[in-house]
Amino acid sequence: MTRHFSVEEANRALTRIQPWIREILEIRDRIIARHPEVWPAIERSAGNGGSTEASRMEPEFNRLDHLVHQVLATGALIKDINQGLVDFPALREGREVFLCWRIGEDDVQFWHERQKGFGGRQKI
Repeated sequence: MTRHFSVEEANRALTRIQPWIREILEIRDRIIARHPEVWPAIERSAGNGGSTEASRMEPEFNRLDHLVHQVLATGALIKDINQGLVDFPALREGREVFLCWRIGEDDVQFWHERQKGFGGRQKI
């Protein structure tokens, strides 16, 4: 069953979610910065059981996975990990919509229809 958030509930959840999203983006940036080094190590490790560089990345992948699951456990949805975009299922005039927040915004100020996505955001 989907949890539906009021604007106030989404903003309360956001106080926990914001630091997690910031850390997710930091981990993402570190992984991308290392990608040129990591990919050859991963390719080599496929046949021989591992590599030092891939092993060093494992804690970051595990932390990223943990943070994503923490966000999802609140009932919020990570819609775009690259933009730090999070949606909160909500009801508006009897239909399900999403309250929408993106990293850099102070609180939840927008909503959009489920089918329209970020491009259809409207001010609350």
